[in-house]
Amino acid sequence: MLIATPSLLLPGVSTDATQIVTLVALFAAALTIFEYSAAYPGLVEFRDAPPFNRIRFGSMFLTVFLLTIIARGQIEPTAVTLLVQAIGALIGQAIDFPYSPVRLVILMLPENTSAEQVILVRTAAGMSYLISLLSLAIFAVMIRVNQWPIRNGSFNVWVNLPTFDPTAGGDVVDRLARDARFNVALGFLLPFLIPAAVKATTVLFDPVSLENPQTLIWTVSAWALLPASLFMRGIAIGRIADMIRQQRRRAAPEEESGLLAA
Repeated sequence: MLIATPSLLLPGVSTDATQIVTLVALFAAALTIFEYSAAYPGLVEFRDAPPFNRIRFGSMFLTVFLLTIIARGQIEPTAVTLLVQAIGALIGQAIDFPYSPVRLVILMLPENTSAEQVILVRTAAGMSYLISLLSLAIFAVMIRVNQWPIRNGSFNVWVNLPTFDPTAGGDVVDRLARDARFNVALGFLLPFLIPAAVKATTVLFDPVSLENPQTLIWTVSAWALLPASLFMRGIAIGRIADMIRQQRRRAAPEEESGLLAA
């Protein structure tokens, strides 16, 4: 449903595009079912540590759905599309200040972009960036309130971090803490780096055009939610590093008392 939403709601989608979207959606559905039904780790991180992936998927689905409604309103305006567009415009104007990520996205557009297209991109960027910030806030609250990820039982590092090799060398806690800092830093910088990198590539390639509705939806969604996902991953890995560190501190006095008793 996430992948098919733009094609289902936007008018004028060609038959070839619909077939391609259907194929990609079926592949994504099969991959998801296979990952969550398998007993061994695969590619999805934090598979058995909800609501990490639920928050990421929910924010992605909400972003794609609202941006699709905004894009549909440009072709077939209704009361719902006008309401969502008005809310997005207010958010975009509030976040559009000098050196903000939304301003950088607007500056990324070609110089001959129409005023209507600039307003549409600002609306979409503001809406998606706000949703990404809300998803980060919700995840941070869930960590504190629900004692994530150990409230529902033990945490299996092998299943939830399949790409992390604890035997690669070095202390596990130090490596996890380093990866956490790297992901947080990258998640903070990407909203600023992506528009700057795209603008720099216009010297060698044609400027990026967001006039196509589906291109606008997926580009802006990825721009806002990929950094938020990296930020959440950094917070989660940092939380796991703290858990291992605390477990070591609790185990140290027990080992000392056992040696004294012996």
